[in-house]
Amino acid sequence: MPTRLIARALLVLAAALGLFGCASPQRPPEPLDALLHDEAFAARPPVPGAAEIFALSPAMRAHLDIEISGLLRRHGRQRGLIEALYDKRQIQLEYDAALTRTAAQAFDARSGNCLSLVIMTAALARHLDLPVTFQTVDVDDAWSRGQGLLLAAGHVNLVLSERAVDRARGLGVSNAMTVDFLPPDDLRGRRSSVIDESRIVAMFLNNRAAETLAQGDLDGAYAWARAAALQDPGFQSSKITLGVIYHRRGLLAAAEAAFRHALRSEPGNTQALADLAAVLRDQGREPEAEQVRQTLARLESVPPFHFFELGRAAVQRGDHEAGRAWLQRELRRDPDYHETHFWLGLAYRGLGDLPAAQRHLGLAMTNSTTRGDHDLYAAKLDRLQALRHP
Repeated sequence: MPTRLIARALLVLAAALGLFGCASPQRPPEPLDALLHDEAFAARPPVPGAAEIFALSPAMRAHLDIEISGLLRRHGRQRGLIEALYDKRQIQLEYDAALTRTAAQAFDARSGNCLSLVIMTAALARHLDLPVTFQTVDVDDAWSRGQGLLLAAGHVNLVLSERAVDRARGLGVSNAMTVDFLPPDDLRGRRSSVIDESRIVAMFLNNRAAETLAQGDLDGAYAWARAAALQDPGFQSSKITLGVIYHRRGLLAAAEAAFRHALRSEPGNTQALADLAAVLRDQGREPEAEQVRQTLARLESVPPFHFFELGRAAVQRGDHEAGRAWLQRELRRDPDYHETHFWLGLAYRGLGDLPAAQRHLGLAMTNSTTRGDHDLYAAKLDRLQALRHP
């Protein structure tokens, strides 16, 4: 998934992919060069470009040319590739949000987030001369937290068309088929928009910037975010990521400029507004910060993770009943977030309801987005089951 960094701090913070507002920009944004501050960061090796991100490895070529060649001949290249992607006996893909991978990395790991899997699929399809169209899908943002950051992830998929020669031979059942790694029910009625490869590459680079920032490497994060901004100047998420990086480096004026740049193009971007309020506060400009917070409150009545933080704090201080109530409210906002189920499991354990605790720890494991989280919850679930069945 393409990730948006939010620089709100963890009790009242946010990060950035882009929401679109209705108001028109008051004036054009500054030239992009004015937002870059190479002098404040140590040099890093060049980040990969589109050719490297979409490059096929020898293993990918062998899989297409040898291992599934019969499937491609029987069903045509479009249908055959799609069947290979969804058939557990073939590529056997798993969702893993730990790292945004290149095409070759995703194929080698047989896992990735939706952006990684879309990039991998596009690379395979292009080797087969299949036309590829990228799309963003209008789904509710999936929020996550880590290292003092809030992350909002959008969703992308792709459409594969048949080759003209396959249509002439009568292979395949339609001229265009959507490849998506979410369940069909999650996408029913959702609006999609076509984007170009440049936007996909910018999303990849911005994801890597967010992941590097979460590791505490500001210089590396800047290199990724800088490349994302230059790759697609219209992708405002990279400007917000730059702003978050500048804020953490102590470059408050530069951070403000980056957030305002994004807001001139997307005045209703709640992530940029939250981050701007924080940087104005840190500059001692509290009246201006309060005005921005009021604008944000009109757009976003309840900040992400508001009920979660109240519930977690209650569980940590031993008030398990209050924790249960707050965390159940958070589940009504986002029923799938694994950490909410984990803390709700702890609340039920504190209340002595071991079956409910086991159920929510199991849901935390099922909904986890990384292998590490999955294994952590599995271990805790095993210990809880041992308590129930000594």
